[in-house]
Amino acid sequence: MNRIGLIVSTLLLLVVVAGSTLFLVDQRQFAVVYALGEIKEVITEPGLKVKMPPPFQNVVFLDRRIQTLDSPETRPIFTAEKKSLVIDWLVKWRIVDSRQFIRNNGVDVRNAETRLAPIVQAAFNEEVTKRTVREMLATDREKVMQAVRSRLTDDAKSFGIEIVDVRTKRVDFSANVTDSVYRRMESERKRVASELRSTGAAEGEQIKADADKQREIIIAEAYRDAQKVKGEGDAKAAAIYSSAFGQDPQFAQFYRSLDAYQKSFRGRSDVLVLDPSSNEFFRTMRGGLPAAGAPRK
Repeated sequence: MNRIGLIVSTLLLLVVVAGSTLFLVDQRQFAVVYALGEIKEVITEPGLKVKMPPPFQNVVFLDRRIQTLDSPETRPIFTAEKKSLVIDWLVKWRIVDSRQFIRNNGVDVRNAETRLAPIVQAAFNEEVTKRTVREMLATDREKVMQAVRSRLTDDAKSFGIEIVDVRTKRVDFSANVTDSVYRRMESERKRVASELRSTGAAEGEQIKADADKQREIIIAEAYRDAQKVKGEGDAKAAAIYSSAFGQDPQFAQFYRSLDAYQKSFRGRSDVLVLDPSSNEFFRTMRGGLPAAGAPRK
């Protein structure tokens, strides 16, 4: 039993010793070996590694993957023409010098990002103030990102990091400028709409006036043509009457008398006052006709 216990104790001791001396380095990490508080070695190759047990040596791991730093807060930046812009940016970076990184920032990545953020913001401020709003929104956006990345190169070396990329996520007017631009756009749209309505109303009145003019012309021409046709009809009727009456004067006299009676006695209430001695008007009614060629009295 004592032998078995000894073996078990020895194995446990070996496990403890192995756990304190062996460590595994992942391919996504740097392993920094400290010896009595000082950096003894930086291991970049992945695999199983050996160190002295604590307190002689201990290991700290750093992430070697690309990190992303987003703009922590949105601040307005003035352009060359004193317009206020709001820029959201991001920076891609990674650790390349573990010793330098630890000396300047410790082992916490957040410390590096806290110190790096104002440097990036200052670089953007310097670049934006050289350019106009149009250049920032359209033509020089890529140039600004490249210039900021170049400015960060020297600072990045002191941090023990490498700047992989710099990007702007959003470039926009600040809230007060946005409201002003919106009001100006709204006013401009209203002005254009008013001009279009005025132009439409003027054109509508012109079209209406032209239509009224054409209507009057058409009515006048129609009346003229109608009167012309009526005159021609009256002339033909008169010629026909004249020809007919010339063939039989007595019938013509009879027809004129009937026509006179019809026009004289249109209603029952019509009253005709005549001289008793005048009987020429009623001769036809009494059945008497003037002889052909006889003069009328």
